[in-house]
Amino acid sequence: MTAIEVDLSFLFVIAVILIWFMIAYQFVLTVFGYINFIKSMKEKKLADADDCDYPTCSILIPAHNEEVVIANTIEAMLKLNYPKDKLEIVVINDGSTDRTKEIILEYSRQDSRVRLFDIPKGEGGKGKSRTLNLGIKGIDSEVVAIYDADNTPEPDALRYLIAALVKDKRLGAVLGKFRTVNKKKNLLTRFINIETLSFQSMLQAGRWQMNKIATLPGTNYVMWTELIKKLKGWDENALTEDSELSIRIYEEGFLIKFIPYAITYEQEPEKWQVFIKQRTRWVRGNFYVITKFFKEIPKFRHKTLAIDMLYTLSLYYIFFAAILISDFLFIISAFNLVSMTLPGPYTIVWVMAIILFIFEITLAISYDNEESILNGFITLLMYFTYCQLWIYIVFRAAYIDFIKKEKRTWDKTIRFQQTSTDKRQE
Repeated sequence: MTAIEVDLSFLFVIAVILIWFMIAYQFVLTVFGYINFIKSMKEKKLADADDCDYPTCSILIPAHNEEVVIANTIEAMLKLNYPKDKLEIVVINDGSTDRTKEIILEYSRQDSRVRLFDIPKGEGGKGKSRTLNLGIKGIDSEVVAIYDADNTPEPDALRYLIAALVKDKRLGAVLGKFRTVNKKKNLLTRFINIETLSFQSMLQAGRWQMNKIATLPGTNYVMWTELIKKLKGWDENALTEDSELSIRIYEEGFLIKFIPYAITYEQEPEKWQVFIKQRTRWVRGNFYVITKFFKEIPKFRHKTLAIDMLYTLSLYYIFFAAILISDFLFIISAFNLVSMTLPGPYTIVWVMAIILFIFEITLAISYDNEESILNGFITLLMYFTYCQLWIYIVFRAAYIDFIKKEKRTWDKTIRFQQTSTDKRQE
């Protein structure tokens, strides 16, 4: 064996160890996610039977050129099963140039709960965080809820979120589940549907059950108004403002809980170029969060949060590097550019990793009755295609951030007209 073969073999072993470490951790999260699913179903029954003294709530909906979706969203908010005298729906018009403002005004004339907050000219157009910070200034409700402009929550979603928040004084915020309304549109939306459901069942439900940690999404969550104002709102430099805010909430001494039975439906990208732009923004946002808090990790009040941050680093750097190395070695071996003479059942290890991956995903999506033979094949296909695309996205984000040094600006995901076939999960 030559020196270069020894080095490549060593790299291969390291990559296998790292990948299996991550897969094993994902398996642990899957198990805890299952425990959370069982407990949540019991908790939902209690929430349905129980009644609490609901606080006043303001729903904030940032809206920039959302004429194709905003009517459906407002109608869904008006159907929420929440005391009418304690609810207001504040739609924040951020410099829209289409009919968004007119549609909001039409609903405000029909129902006093709907209120337009029109950002003054020259102050908007600076991203979701800026929009929310301007909108919350005039809020005096006890609780604030955040929904994106394409969201249509189930009637009981808000009630479930706030009931959980009120009943546990340790909580600063509570988040629910989001599901893909256009999951059957094409292969990409099927991939995203499986990814988002498994992510929430593992990394949200699993982490909450295991470590009492969950991360705010961009939508379908509530928090105490007093808390968000004390934290001085959302970080306007963060492209993933929800992740950044989550850390500050924990450091303030509060917890964030995930409840999977508070469900909203949202649109997901239907075109690959839109998907890549969205995920690139997410990765750049996480780069910012990691950079901002990296030096503070040893000082974190919430020690499990420090561990969770280290896991995030592993996910974006170590795991990414391991996949890259293993893919590189696989390709050059396939073309006989180098030979691997390592003893051991590496083919079996590789196959077992794929089997465990499919098992974890299938179990995770079964909580939402999404397990099927078709989704099993799609999950297998994801392993070799969709998951590998992450390498390109991370490289793209790193190039934009660290080489081109482009300014971080909010890039809104393109909306589309919802058709009759795009109704909630069938």
